[in-house]
Amino acid sequence: MALPSYATPVERVWHYAFNIICGLIFFFLIAPIIVIIPLAFNAEPYFTFTREMLSLNPDGYSLRWFEALFGSSEWMSSIGNSFIISICSTIIATALGTLAALGLNRPNMPARGIITAVLISPMIVPLIITAAALFSFFARVGLSQTFPGIILSHVVLGTPFVVLTVTASLAGFNETLIRASQSLGANQTRTFFKVILPLLLPGVISGALFAFVTSLDEVVIVNFMAGPNQTPMTVRMFSGLREEISPTILALASLLVALSILLLTTLEMIRRRNERLRGMSPA
Repeated sequence: MALPSYATPVERVWHYAFNIICGLIFFFLIAPIIVIIPLAFNAEPYFTFTREMLSLNPDGYSLRWFEALFGSSEWMSSIGNSFIISICSTIIATALGTLAALGLNRPNMPARGIITAVLISPMIVPLIITAAALFSFFARVGLSQTFPGIILSHVVLGTPFVVLTVTASLAGFNETLIRASQSLGANQTRTFFKVILPLLLPGVISGALFAFVTSLDEVVIVNFMAGPNQTPMTVRMFSGLREEISPTILALASLLVALSILLLTTLEMIRRRNERLRGMSPA
């Protein structure tokens, strides 16, 4: 953003210094993540930059680790397990979180503060405690080391994100639209799908994306809950770092970074669309 013409020299110096500080902080946060991408193309089985890579010699780069990733039945099975668990848990968490946010938004909702605190508690309670509690509960009901048990565990983690994002969308919701819809003859179901849901859709999608990323990245709970047939890619990556150091892990990590960038871009586009719909930014 350009500085106004009346800005003082001190304000100009602070403006540029602030931009430099923000750039340095951003570089400090993103550099450890971005550095794994070129290492995934290393021709040698090392986690370090070789002389050929530093000199930009084409012989120092290779796609062998991506080929090893996609050619491994174990890795592909783990990736498939992760996406099955994440997609299923995201659908359930989005539905439950949206309904919970709508219920909590009602003015006559009793014990709203207590219910909200319970719903978002998985974000506050240490994950190891949540994992131990879920394992103890699901082991008693026979869902330990099963896909339904893992999916429900991830639903517990993802639902708070949906509740928070949908609640934020409801903060500026115009209740007169519901009364107007009902006065024109629409029942509650039609009002929800034609009036309420389209206006809340940016918050619902944002919460769903957060729930999906949380489930895809989760490693603590699945270490408790997953059996040999439900091993997701995060557990296999963690085990590989301890037992078998292979750049195949870097290849998968690079793909996950690319996926994260895509999801963050989607979230930003949704945010801007939401601001335009609310008249907070120019079209």
